[in-house]
Amino acid sequence: MKLLASITLMSLILSCKSTGPASTKDTGTGISYLALGDSYTIGESVDVKDRYPNQLMEALKKADDSKGSTEIVAKTGWTTDELTAGIAAAGIGSKKYDLVSLLIGVNNEFRGRSLEQYKTAFKELLKQAVNFADGKKNRVFVVSIPDYGYTPYGKSNQPAISARIDQFNEAAKAITASMDIVFFDITPISRKGLSEPKLVAGDGLHPSGAMYAEWVALMKDDVAKMLMKD
Repeated sequence: MKLLASITLMSLILSCKSTGPASTKDTGTGISYLALGDSYTIGESVDVKDRYPNQLMEALKKADDSKGSTEIVAKTGWTTDELTAGIAAAGIGSKKYDLVSLLIGVNNEFRGRSLEQYKTAFKELLKQAVNFADGKKNRVFVVSIPDYGYTPYGKSNQPAISARIDQFNEAAKAITASMDIVFFDITPISRKGLSEPKLVAGDGLHPSGAMYAEWVALMKDDVAKMLMKD
C-alpha cells in the first residue's frame, strides 16, 4: 500500500500541468537563449532565479560581463508530444536564438510510453532545436534526464525507475551524438539526491536550486565555448 501511495503521488506531481507558465522570458539584449523541456526546465518547486536555464544565463553573463535573455518553453508534466504542441502554441516558430537547449523524456518514461516512440519524437524536437539556433548545431545542447528514483518519492521503486531512465538517456545520447550535438550527462548528479537531501526540492521529487547549480557548474564552461563559435 505504501508503494502504491507513493507512485500515485508521484503521478500527480509529474503529470500536473497547472504549475508554472509554458513560456517565460527575462528581458535583455545580447545572448538569446531558448530552453525547451518539462518540470526540470521550468524549475518545479524552486524560485525563478534558481531554474537551471536562469542560473546558466547568469553564469554566462558573469563570465564576460555581457547581457542576455532567457526564454523558457516548458511545463511540469510535459511529454515529447506536449512539448511539441507547447512550442507551436508559444508562437516562436520564426524566431532564432544564439543558444538552444533540450531536456525532455521523464514523463514519457513515467507514463509508460514506448522507447521507440520517444526516439522518434526526441529526434524531431532536436531538429526543431537546431532550426531555432538558425541551423547551427554547435549552438544546441541536450541535458540528460534526471533520475527521480533517487528522491524520497521515488526511492521505493528506485531500481526499476533507474533502469528505465538509463534506457531513455542512452537513446537520447545516441541520437544527440548522431547529429553531432553536445550532450551533458547530469544524471549522476541527480543520483546524489538521497545521500545529499539539500539537492532535492521541498516537494521531495524535483531538483533544488542547489542541484541545478551543480548542473550549471558542469555545463557553463563548455557552453561558453559554444557561444564563441560561429
